[in-house]
Amino acid sequence: MREPACVLCGRTDADPEICGPKHVDFGMCAHAFCMVFSTGLLEQAWLVDASVEVAPEDVRRVIQEAEQKHCSICSRMGATIACAETGCEHHFHLPCAQEGECVTQYFGQYSSFCQEHSPRQAVEAAPEQNAACIICMEPVGDGTSYHTLVCPACKHAWFHRSCIQGQATYAGIDCFQCPLCRDVDVFVLDMVVMGIRIPLSGPTWEDGHAYASLGLRHGRCDASECLYPHGREQAEGEGPWELLLCSSCAAEGTHRRCSYLSNTTDAWECKTCAGVGT
Repeated sequence: MREPACVLCGRTDADPEICGPKHVDFGMCAHAFCMVFSTGLLEQAWLVDASVEVAPEDVRRVIQEAEQKHCSICSRMGATIACAETGCEHHFHLPCAQEGECVTQYFGQYSSFCQEHSPRQAVEAAPEQNAACIICMEPVGDGTSYHTLVCPACKHAWFHRSCIQGQATYAGIDCFQCPLCRDVDVFVLDMVVMGIRIPLSGPTWEDGHAYASLGLRHGRCDASECLYPHGREQAEGEGPWELLLCSSCAAEGTHRRCSYLSNTTDAWECKTCAGVGT
């Protein structure tokens, strides 16, 4: 079966990082951010268990109103998003925003701006000759633009919009920072104003506890010959069979008896840290 299209943008293949996940309610399929950015819809929404809910009649009203509005980027009808600049007549679909160099701000009132009225970085800086994006290492051009941004804190980190968006998606609000100077406060505020979406979550590299093992204490005897009758993986709380970890790396361990240590020895180093024969 064909994947259903979003009733607000008409797309089945829209980038979920830009448009958000699809929701199907009351027989209508819509992207989460297509609903949030649609003019007049956010004001009618309410919060349920930390998620935004809208009435189906409000969605139908927005769709009906948009049927007479063409997208200034793709020229198709049904553009539900209006430029937030007072008096501007430009409308567009959310997936078209990036193609038309429009800025959509994923915070506060979720404002959208057409190319003409989109905010520009106020940083007075120019990249050095042959400067490259700090993320993909490809050329960045000769100054800031819709597709090229700079860190407002250090003014030395240049990157493509798509590259810093990718980093924001993976890092989440907990770890997103300038790739060069590590500034958070000034950098993050400027990026959200410029339309970078930062998920309100932790980094994706922590999903599924992929690095949970890094927080586990080493728990086996690594002596060349383990003498403990119950094996390398077992130890006692004190005495000759207590497990000591290397005091330098904590990545190797030994029972006191297996390394011929006295029962009062509290510090021990593995061969790698202490040196072979030490």
